[in-house]
Amino acid sequence: MSEYRGIDVSHWQGAIDWAKVKAAGIQFAIIKSGGSDAGFYTDPRWEENYKGAKANGIAVGAYYFVGPGCISAADGQADAERFLAQLKGKQFEYPVYIDVEATPASKKAGATEAVIAFCRAMEAGGYYAGIYSSTYSGFRDRLDDSKLTPFTHWVAQYAAKCTYGGSYGIWQYSSSGQVNGIGGRVDLDISYQDFPSIIKAGGFNGYAKQTTAPKPITPVQPHKTVDELAREVLAGKWGNGDDRKNRITTAGYDYAAIQVKVNELLHTQSRPQAVYYTIQRGDTLSGIARRYGTSVSAIQKLNVSLIRNVNRIQAGWKIRVK
Repeated sequence: MSEYRGIDVSHWQGAIDWAKVKAAGIQFAIIKSGGSDAGFYTDPRWEENYKGAKANGIAVGAYYFVGPGCISAADGQADAERFLAQLKGKQFEYPVYIDVEATPASKKAGATEAVIAFCRAMEAGGYYAGIYSSTYSGFRDRLDDSKLTPFTHWVAQYAAKCTYGGSYGIWQYSSSGQVNGIGGRVDLDISYQDFPSIIKAGGFNGYAKQTTAPKPITPVQPHKTVDELAREVLAGKWGNGDDRKNRITTAGYDYAAIQVKVNELLHTQSRPQAVYYTIQRGDTLSGIARRYGTSVSAIQKLNVSLIRNVNRIQAGWKIRVK
């Protein structure tokens, strides 16, 4: 599985020497454009950071920090419109994210509706939208994550391993990294998807859609088996028809293999389970049939090689009754 090294930055990192950042092996940067947590603002180093990363061949994404008041679909739509204005005229090789850290846990339902409205508005504007939040205080406590599976996830968890249970494209694993070219601490990220290929091939984020075949997509965090995904499909978590196929393929999984497993599970669920009975002394076929709600002839058909005469059965025989 491919991994790509990245950082995310804002004005808090001060002036950045992007040539040194590139030389340090950083492949992508998610840059703060602004937010709504302290009024509506543009990050003071947004333009500077965008131009510096681009000039040095570093793939770029963007994020917008929403404040505690982003708790309705209307709020999400309004913040998306401000984000769209900040992104205008630029190109991004990585997704553009809504950053959800400040909304109250008590407003979970409203914040979820705001996130959906935000992401849908970004998609309508031609962008590849995603959601940034933490494993526990964010995706678990502040949001109803079961409604957010259509959007790529950028998960924050400062630990040796990310324990988020769903699919995600980027893991922010540290807030105290050191990278040459940046004074002080910086957030460190790993991307598990080749987002530049996906975004350019799809014609998102200011790029024209490619007419040639795109590069194969690197699967998202391969912690889900075909069996697990098939059971999620049966539970309705991946949608239906073409929508299901597109979402599974975009997530980097083998749709055909998953569908084969879905068909196997459906066949198993629909097939009646065999029921067996061990004949006891004094049993009769008619009595056994009544006990199991069936008929003597039906039992004979299920045990044709054993029961040839309904009056001649023996204690100890194990027969199928259903």
